[in-house]
Amino acid sequence: MVKSPDGSRASPHTPVLLQEVLSALDPKSGSRIIDGTVGAAGHAYGILVASSPDGELLGLDRDQTALAIARERLTDFGFRALLRQGSFSEILDQAAGIGWKSVQGVLLDLGVSSMQLADPDRGFSFREDGPLDMRFDLTQELRAADLVNGLQLEELTSVIRLYGEEPKAYKIAKAIVQARPLTSTRQLADVIARVSGHQARRIHPATRTFQALRIAVNDELDTLQEGLTQAIQVLEPGGRLAVISFHSLEDRIVKRTFRRESQNCVCPPDQPVCTCDGRQSLKILTRRPIQPTEGEVMENPRARSARLRVAEKVAMA
Repeated sequence: MVKSPDGSRASPHTPVLLQEVLSALDPKSGSRIIDGTVGAAGHAYGILVASSPDGELLGLDRDQTALAIARERLTDFGFRALLRQGSFSEILDQAAGIGWKSVQGVLLDLGVSSMQLADPDRGFSFREDGPLDMRFDLTQELRAADLVNGLQLEELTSVIRLYGEEPKAYKIAKAIVQARPLTSTRQLADVIARVSGHQARRIHPATRTFQALRIAVNDELDTLQEGLTQAIQVLEPGGRLAVISFHSLEDRIVKRTFRRESQNCVCPPDQPVCTCDGRQSLKILTRRPIQPTEGEVMENPRARSARLRVAEKVAMA
């Protein structure tokens, strides 16, 4: 259990793979770390404790509610905790805005948080009825309802198939179009359940479609790719990038980016002359992703699908 500055127990909020993240980033006194998805500040708290007495952390989040929680939780760290609203796809500008030219570590904890899932008014979950929202940033105009009720059948099918990896994408999309307008999470989940059937399944039949809509609303995959690119740029040589993903689409992007950036040339093997002018920028530290222990999954079921990949910035030749 991470201790607070005065030696008391930290907040009961339990971040995923906390000890593994701390081991990967190895924060020390005087270090500067960026938490690109600060959320309820579980990882940030641990990083600031480990980097005492003067390590600093820049915490970013698109969610204003999450930032308010993080600000309250990190208040005892004073100037060492700098919190800003924004996406990790803006890491370079956010770091420059506080005068940081480079950092020793970047953490990205992807996907939707437990507190977002638990709030029915945010519309991320179908376990309780709520509006079809799903926005990380509540100032954003696009909502899940706009996609559910506005996309053509072919477009909706593509979103569900691509971002949800749902084999029944067309069948689900057609049922949604026929049932429109839909205004609540429960309505949408019921439509999906009816068309998908209630066979014994490990996950609810609406899970993949809800994932797909959330990814589309928040442009998560393009944001991730840009965030990885900028995170690599802001790291100093020897700095570490740690990424926790929760589904295969995210993990594939992270894996491919790490693999590409760990090579000097990414031209096709049959190409006689290199034209990419590639230069290795990363050394992969996790050939296989780190997964939570059985004990952690028992205590925190959300950790079940978590995958942690870590890479280290190398000096450019």
